[in-house]
Amino acid sequence: MADIISPEITPKQKQELEEIVNLLIGIRGSHTELVSVLIPSGTNIHQVSSQLASEAGTAENIKSKQTRTAVVTALETIIRELKNYKQTPKNGLAIYCGNVSEKEGGQDIKIWAYEPPRPLNVRLYRCDKTFVIEPLKEMLEVQEVYGLLAIDRQQATIGVLEGKQIKVLRTMTSGVPGKVRAGGQSSQRFHRITEGLAKEFFRRVSESMKEIFFDLPKLHGILVGGPIPTKEEFLDQGDLVTKLKEKVIAVKDIGYTDDHGLKLLVEASQEDISQQEFIKEKEIIQKFFETLGKKRERAAYGYEKVKLALERGAVEKLLISKDVAKSVMQELEQKANNIGSEVIIIGNENQEGEQFFNLTKGVGAILRFPIE
Repeated sequence: MADIISPEITPKQKQELEEIVNLLIGIRGSHTELVSVLIPSGTNIHQVSSQLASEAGTAENIKSKQTRTAVVTALETIIRELKNYKQTPKNGLAIYCGNVSEKEGGQDIKIWAYEPPRPLNVRLYRCDKTFVIEPLKEMLEVQEVYGLLAIDRQQATIGVLEGKQIKVLRTMTSGVPGKVRAGGQSSQRFHRITEGLAKEFFRRVSESMKEIFFDLPKLHGILVGGPIPTKEEFLDQGDLVTKLKEKVIAVKDIGYTDDHGLKLLVEASQEDISQQEFIKEKEIIQKFFETLGKKRERAAYGYEKVKLALERGAVEKLLISKDVAKSVMQELEQKANNIGSEVIIIGNENQEGEQFFNLTKGVGAILRFPIE
């Protein structure tokens, strides 16, 4: 199962990635003078430098003097930057360089070298009017793993959703006959047989789910779909272990139980999935306010008090709003890392995030011990 799991991005890494994507997406070149170089992990970085030197030689043939100068200068700048690396970083390297001057005919060469939080899977060199940032944007997509089950009395399909990719992991059949019973069988006997087969099928599906999902890293929730009332019968009678039953975040009515059924299940559960990150954030904010109300001495807010708590090693969880100045965020995060505190980045997309910012000016903490 390990091949379907991507490394987890920390809140800090996610924010840094969002910042560089938002910065680069807004840059436009007057001509094809913005250079993107994507280097996957394991690539010989010295070979990349040699290839770019060759590209610089080719760029000398560009007819437009302004574009030629910009591209050659950008490539030379990137080659100098690569000399700072003995080898390609663990997850690869994304380098963006070019003329960002907004004045026609002006030249302002800027470079960004970024080590991504997940492995780069594409090798690329391109000159264009925009930077190639799609591989970085994809890293911002939801990467939690969701378990999927589409089930009726005849069939069950188990799969996973990672990001936007659905994988079928197992298909099972029950042997439960249709509504037409064999000749000579009484209605009651037929009912007993089918119910017994269905119960045994539910048990086998539960065992398979335990085998697949119980120790699956990053399992964020389970989605269950099927016709009424089969999916409810399964959850009530299927002997699904408590740990997995508690992971069920959505139960949806769908008419198919094959791979198409998994796609329908995911489509029907989009709102439930999108709410999960907000729910985690809401829970930590609620815990902060609850601590502030019931155990005032175990919470702190405001830059000065939280900074003092960090310097005394008292912070268990540091909560920082996205709207806080970057210099303040970096300072407090560094102090938190030094004492092993958990750092949680609070968004501003919901009411709880807004309330947190309005009260704390974007900085709060749950403490290990009182500081006053």
